[in-house]
Amino acid sequence: MPLVPSYIASLRPYEAGRNMEEVKREYGLDKVVKLASNENPLGASPLALEAMQRALRGGLNLYPTGGRELRERLASQFDLKPENVIAGSGSEGIMSNIIRTFLCDEDEVLTTESAFIGFQVLAKGRGISYRTVPYREWTYDLPALAAAITERTKIIYLANPNNPTGTIFTRLEFDAFYRHVPERVLIILDEAYFEYAKDNPRYPDSMHYRYDNVITLRTFSKAYGLAGARIGYGFAHEDLIANLLKVKLPFEPSLVAEAAGLGALDDKEFLHRTLEVNARGMRMLTEGLRSLGIRFVPSDANFVMTVWESDAEAARVAEDLLREGVIVRPLRAFGIPNAIRVSIGTEPENLVFLNAMEKVMALAKV
Repeated sequence: MPLVPSYIASLRPYEAGRNMEEVKREYGLDKVVKLASNENPLGASPLALEAMQRALRGGLNLYPTGGRELRERLASQFDLKPENVIAGSGSEGIMSNIIRTFLCDEDEVLTTESAFIGFQVLAKGRGISYRTVPYREWTYDLPALAAAITERTKIIYLANPNNPTGTIFTRLEFDAFYRHVPERVLIILDEAYFEYAKDNPRYPDSMHYRYDNVITLRTFSKAYGLAGARIGYGFAHEDLIANLLKVKLPFEPSLVAEAAGLGALDDKEFLHRTLEVNARGMRMLTEGLRSLGIRFVPSDANFVMTVWESDAEAARVAEDLLREGVIVRPLRAFGIPNAIRVSIGTEPENLVFLNAMEKVMALAKV
């Protein structure tokens, strides 16, 4: 009998985006712009940084409380009970706990093709059936997902806005879908990019759907600039949360990460500035891509997915951009090898990208 199960041995691990220093060394560059990982181009929330410093001075020799204060703050902010809230190491940390808690060997997971790569790795690593339906115009095909539910379906994963396409499904679409989902099926609503989409009147903010079989996942990684702190949270019925708390690491999140989350919630000014910069950057990038004749998918997040004629063309464009000092995210690992995801940066970063892309497109025509 092999030491490692076959479903683990065959699994491809999550691969993070390219590192700027690594790209500088490899291509002999002095300056590199990273637009690959949907990070906040403004850095981290200043109030979060101050809170982290206070936590450091308060004593790292002490164990954290498992996010108790953050859970209480989030409950107050969203008019819930602390028993409806969980905190963890990013939304992916909670996602991992969901898979450990609710899936049995005979169960199956249902989602779209080319879903968020982090979820793919976590779910496939459980060794259960992982079923998908194709996108419909780069959006979750909710009617097809509803029709694909079987007696074995235990979890349906929906990301809204979706990573890597940036698309959303609407309130009407989700309402129609939910009517076909049995109560025994857990719906994960991954809202990592919630802040960027929440003002869209068609967007179904999951806090308006207090269903017993829906768990919302959100993060401080994106809009609050705390990707390196690893802090996220989830909302669900207290019975779901109680069972998740049985399997999560007892001292997760860390003391410093929890402090960062608490500070970030106070930083309304930083969040407002982040969303303004993203809105301007989205207009700049999409207008630039359109003028260059590059196909892209309209996005409600902080990135844009470009679509190319072939896998080879996408790979060439990503490589040529690296040579120009711009890191983007090829989507082969996600399952879309003819696509490239580009994060929204600051205005100077966006300009560097568009100038580099213009040069790459011109060279391709020579």
